[in-house]
Amino acid sequence: MGVLSFLRTDKTATDDAKKAMKEARTGKDAGALESLVNTFRDIGIDGKATFASAKTVAKRAKRRRSTERAVKKIIASHRRRATVGGFVTGLGGAITLPVMLPANVLEFYVIATRMTAAIASVRGYDINDQEIRTRILAALVGEESGDLLGSIGLGPVAGAASRQVAKRLPQSDVSRITKAIGARAVRRFSLRSARLFGKAIPGAGGVLGAWADRRALKKIAQTAKATFPPLSRKELKAAAKAQKKR
Repeated sequence: MGVLSFLRTDKTATDDAKKAMKEARTGKDAGALESLVNTFRDIGIDGKATFASAKTVAKRAKRRRSTERAVKKIIASHRRRATVGGFVTGLGGAITLPVMLPANVLEFYVIATRMTAAIASVRGYDINDQEIRTRILAALVGEESGDLLGSIGLGPVAGAASRQVAKRLPQSDVSRITKAIGARAVRRFSLRSARLFGKAIPGAGGVLGAWADRRALKKIAQTAKATFPPLSRKELKAAAKAQKKR
């Protein structure tokens, strides 16, 4: 199952997820949240092992399809993956949830990151640009993404696709927003979160968990489409030219 398999057996990654969840709960900054979000970003955008990169997914989705049909295909395939992850996590109910949850956090957000990055790539944005990668991560928190980006001076994405010089954000800004994204994202998966109520019910937890994760990914998809709007033909040509010069 790609990410579903290798992340569940990656003890370092799941341990980092556990630490990040504790960090989000206690408010103590030990760097775990930033490390976890960097994992979402790196695996979700660039791929790992059998988990294809966002560019590869975008290229496959666009074969003989229009841009918007490719976007729909990307969203549909990633929602199926999220559904599987939510189902498996909730099968054992409250007894196994504390053990399964860290891996589910990793799986869900890696899938969500790749989906968002693939949407951006299909629509012509350069996902190697640091600013674009930051915007991809911000989309993971849904409607809060605008406020997060605004806190480091990033407004609408207009013009970012066709810049000839990639924008380099100060490392302090990148670190700050990464930690903020991690705290908001992980908090939604905390054991006290209302969205986990269904997963905690033995037997029915698998079905309800699948529904919850599928629904959550749909919201992120809506934010991703709004974050990276379709480009005009002129903008696409300028974006392609800019990417060749980088």
